Amino acid sequence: QVQLVESGGGLVQAGGSLRLSCAASGSIFSINAMGWYRQAPGKQRELVAGITRRGITNYADSVKGRFTISRDNAQNTVYLQMNSLKPEDTAIYYCYIDIRRTYWGQGTQVTVSS
Repeated sequence: QVQLVESGGGLVQAGGSLRLSCAASGSIFSINAMGWYRQAPGKQRELVAGITRRGITNYADSVKGRFTISRDNAQNTVYLQMNSLKPEDTAIYYCYIDIRRTYWGQGTQVTVSS
């Protein structure tokens, strides 16, 4: 059994920062990719950022230069540092990990006020 626990969401003013964390536990030997998706009301879930075990990253164009993804392999944790937040970043953020299949976190709300 694999569990993902997210933290760090909340309400912030435009231009502010938040840091999301996602810790994986359970029957984990080695995690391949980790990352974050988000889903805004009335929109499809979209990839925000991903990171491979070796640290190769990819970002959605809308967050490049503002968000930074990182991971701690020893702690099975992935982070998302979000700076210069905009109202359009408001969404539920879901972390994921890829082992032999994809596991998802429960989601954490990020709300950016204008």
